[in-house]
Amino acid sequence: MEIQGLNIVVTGAASGIGRALARRFARGGARQVSVVDLDGDALRRVAVEIGGTAMRADVGRHEDITVVVEEIEAEHGPIDLFCSNAGILVIGGEEVADAEWQRIFDVNVMAHVHAARAMVPRMLERGGGYLLNTASAAGLLTQIGSAPYAVTKHAAVAFSEWLSITYGDRGLKVSVLCPQAVQTAMLGGDESGGVAGVDGVLSAEQVAEYALEGLGKEEFLILPHPEVGEYMRRKANDPERWLKGMRRLQSRMLG
Repeated sequence: MEIQGLNIVVTGAASGIGRALARRFARGGARQVSVVDLDGDALRRVAVEIGGTAMRADVGRHEDITVVVEEIEAEHGPIDLFCSNAGILVIGGEEVADAEWQRIFDVNVMAHVHAARAMVPRMLERGGGYLLNTASAAGLLTQIGSAPYAVTKHAAVAFSEWLSITYGDRGLKVSVLCPQAVQTAMLGGDESGGVAGVDGVLSAEQVAEYALEGLGKEEFLILPHPEVGEYMRRKANDPERWLKGMRRLQSRMLG
């Protein structure tokens, strides 16, 4: 996929990876970049910077995403690439309150479902389109210290796989972006990246470059940290050994 001339939507675009993606798409010659987030003030600054359109919305609400898609397509024409990028982190395990499990599930999983529900019928009717879903290496491996994050990111990857399998022969292209540690607010000021930073911490701008490269090749799995591919192979080839290794890593990093 070539970015130049496309009509693109990026959610979670007020900061972090979403903002970096929006900036990179604008520099790459996209015809229109619409940015979506709950943080209206920061979002408007991004839109002014890139010459795009800001739309405040809650990505965890189907109604909000429906309005975003309808208004953007009415104003700017068919959306070529929808980047479902928003995500949150909740620390803890099985003891995390139901309300927090629901909140992270709404943002990290249902936001992708809402985007697909709004975009897939339109894209299929037009003969094709592209969805880029931001997940995490945690969706391929795990997230030490956060069961809600690991579970929801696995679900995001699984849903992306399902979309690609179900609609890939009908013109719908799907990519899933799975970085490890990225220098965003989610790190909470820990420049080392904590457990996720074992292979280094990338800037949001570096992740955006990897995303653009992956979109150019139309790769399903975009891995800004290439080591993740090897970890996936180890996990698949010998799950017991992988689990023991992860327990050792957990002990070393958190003990």
